Amino acid sequence: MLRLASYNLRKCVGLDRRRDPMRSLDVINSLNADIIALQESDRRLGRRPAALPRKLIAQNSDFVPLDLDETGVSLGWHGNALLLRKGLTPNNIQRLGLPGLEPRGAVIFTVAEMRIVAVHLGLIRRYRLLQMQAITTALAKLPKCPTIIIGDFNEWSRSRGMSPLQDDFTVHAPGLSFHSGRPVAALDRIAISHDIQLKKAGVLQSSLAKQASDHLPIWAELNLPKRNFQLS
Repeated sequence: MLRLASYNLRKCVGLDRRRDPMRSLDVINSLNADIIALQESDRRLGRRPAALPRKLIAQNSDFVPLDLDETGVSLGWHGNALLLRKGLTPNNIQRLGLPGLEPRGAVIFTVAEMRIVAVHLGLIRRYRLLQMQAITTALAKLPKCPTIIIGDFNEWSRSRGMSPLQDDFTVHAPGLSFHSGRPVAALDRIAISHDIQLKKAGVLQSSLAKQASDHLPIWAELNLPKRNFQLS
């Protein structure tokens, strides 16, 4: 079994308007996940410095960030960052630029024989559909293996807006994750290829999570083919 999570950090600014990276990391640690996809992990202005510092992660968690930074100051790429539990070795890391009015990107990598795609899709559905199509086109060029797409999909509808994924993936919305103060939308989701079994999934609704960001984190426990997941 593998436990994944996704969390839009909102640049570590809580509902109290305070930027508190340690509070965000406390929420991350409480997820007890093996791999966590983060969105809005970097600030928007200037060189996009990390909102969640690497030193803080190293000193206060059992996670190692995926090496995505191209600037020397960011934690992620287009705000997408990945934290892996120590002992997991990532391979074949790719940065995929996505179409749209605003700069967006996806991160693709493998752990053993499993592929993970971390996303933060656009605000407009027409561009989200193009972005999902770009992801599936990129995946089709790679060797076939169990695949997970996880992140902030920014889709308000529970029944529409996922057509580019429907042939190869089952999309799960673990629960209402936005707005954390009064959740009304399942913006954060996980899509799994048909050779992966979802055991259970949910939304972290702790009092700390309700204050640390405008999104609540989602989590999912997955059963993978035994040969496709191993600690290095």
